[in-house]
Amino acid sequence: MTEDRNMRVLIINTSERTGGAAIAASRLMEALKACGIKTKMLVRDKQTDRITVVELKKSWRHIWNFVWERFIIWKENHFKKRHLFAVDIANTGTNITSLPEFRQADVIHLHWINQGMLSLKNIQDILKSDKPVVWTMHDMWPITGICHHAETCTNYTTCCHDCPALYKGHKTDLSYRVFKKKQKLYKDANITFIACSQWLEKLARQSALAKDHFITDIPNPINTNLFRPLNKMEMRKMLHLPADKKLLMFSSMKISDKRKGIDYLAEACRLIKEKRPDFCNTLGVIVMGKQAQQFESLFPFPIYCIDYVKSEKDIANIYNAADLFVTPSLMENLPNTIMEAMSCGVPCIGFNIGGIPQMIDHLHNGYVAQYKSAEDLANGICWSLNEGNYNSLCEQARRKVVNTYSEQIVAMKYIQIYNKITGKNA
Repeated sequence: MTEDRNMRVLIINTSERTGGAAIAASRLMEALKACGIKTKMLVRDKQTDRITVVELKKSWRHIWNFVWERFIIWKENHFKKRHLFAVDIANTGTNITSLPEFRQADVIHLHWINQGMLSLKNIQDILKSDKPVVWTMHDMWPITGICHHAETCTNYTTCCHDCPALYKGHKTDLSYRVFKKKQKLYKDANITFIACSQWLEKLARQSALAKDHFITDIPNPINTNLFRPLNKMEMRKMLHLPADKKLLMFSSMKISDKRKGIDYLAEACRLIKEKRPDFCNTLGVIVMGKQAQQFESLFPFPIYCIDYVKSEKDIANIYNAADLFVTPSLMENLPNTIMEAMSCGVPCIGFNIGGIPQMIDHLHNGYVAQYKSAEDLANGICWSLNEGNYNSLCEQARRKVVNTYSEQIVAMKYIQIYNKITGKNA
């Protein structure tokens, strides 16, 4: 099968660069373009000057859409703020079917379209256009009623109701009503669901919403020429980081988000100090993200705070300054951060959750710790830096990304899907 170089694809995501889904969608656009596919990206929030990224016309309605959706959720939640941003109902958005970018496209490729980008009615209009739709799932929202992560709830496998994300959920609550709307919307629709991880693909196959649709998994792509191994000492000198310490790295756009698990990393570090005081003296932690300074007191050894960085080149430099990347996240699909670190030849440690064990091959290119175990996280740090063959871990981390997540490999998998659903070059 060969790619159709005349094919036009429109990628749709709420933001161009903010959040993991935006970064993944943006990277996919570049990967497809590199393979000769005419690709544009439609966003509500544009952050760069790339001409292939089209921003919806600025309007006060975008703000109103966002506020109105939150108000409905807040009201349904008995005016409690609990889980106000953990759910979306897609009751507001913008009709994009009259835009030239939409009309010219052969394939409409949805990504993360929440918080006022597209409503369920807008998605219905897209489906009515008879253009084939690919929907890359960056979380569970497309296959549940309203939540982005179902956690232990399995209602989505039959029909959402009594939603644990709502205050006093009930039989016909908001999750039930939106689930029913999605069910009607998806029925007989030409949608191909793509999960970013095998974990999410498995959940999608269990969902009553997606069961009659084609479902597969394709990972997010990464530019392995940009994220590549560099001289560690040079990077540390440039970033004013110590040359004589083993540096762990933790990164999150929102460090205070409990789901990102910084408390587990801090506890693991305290355990290392308690059990391995000699080793503890050689350690330091790079914490990258907004307001990183407020977490300094959590750690028993020096932390080096770096504010949120936008430039991918700068981010790659920071990874290269680290010895280990630790992601104690409690909820993940296929984290870009792990992929970025591994592409730079930095071994990773993470919990056995979501797509993490698909990325980190235990004791081969990193360490997969028992879920929510700070003790095993500490074991992983000590093993990776002391007992394991560190140079081999670095080499295998880089090799895994080059062979699995590089732009061309991922782009070709999507092109095969596009060819199949459009009937071109099949």
